[in-house]
Amino acid sequence: METVLDVEKNIIIEEAKAYCELQGLQVVFTHDITHAQLQIISERTKNQAAMYHANVGMLLDRLKNGCYLIVKDGEIFGHIFAHKHVVGKFSVYERSSLWVHEQYRNNNLGLLLMDLLTKHFNKNFLISIAQGATVHHNNELLGMKYITLKDLSPVLIEVLEKLGKLRDELKYKYYVNAYFESKIGQFNKILKTKIVE
Repeated sequence: METVLDVEKNIIIEEAKAYCELQGLQVVFTHDITHAQLQIISERTKNQAAMYHANVGMLLDRLKNGCYLIVKDGEIFGHIFAHKHVVGKFSVYERSSLWVHEQYRNNNLGLLLMDLLTKHFNKNFLISIAQGATVHHNNELLGMKYITLKDLSPVLIEVLEKLGKLRDELKYKYYVNAYFESKIGQFNKILKTKIVE
């Protein structure tokens, strides 16, 4: 049975798709972006205070996981990547570098990109670390579960901290997808055993 959030999300996503069609925007999944386009995206992440800076090398690494783009006439008007963290023997994916051109920003295209990437990694450990209330609301719409750092394995926290991803919980919130939520106890137990060994 669909919840109120499910219904709300489905309506918003369908409206976003219809808007893309109306505007001639295409949403594509790809592993291929030109170096010049990656340079533009890198500069964008550097200049936007709310975004974590990703240099071209980092973006190339993330591109191996694939990314979703919003394109029109060869120009990128939106993007989202997945940053892969290796934690013990596990891969943990983090949604990253979400951006939509200001011309289209008020039409829920960011949520559309988040939804597509979340579905793409629905059988993987997916985490979202974000500051904005809109992103938190969108995570909840997408069925992701809010967790605190105490719910996460110290090994995962250590990996995130080394990468500069450990944030102030008063400002930043952590969300995990349904798969991660269902396995988090097992995940933490295995990693705790790994520490003891």
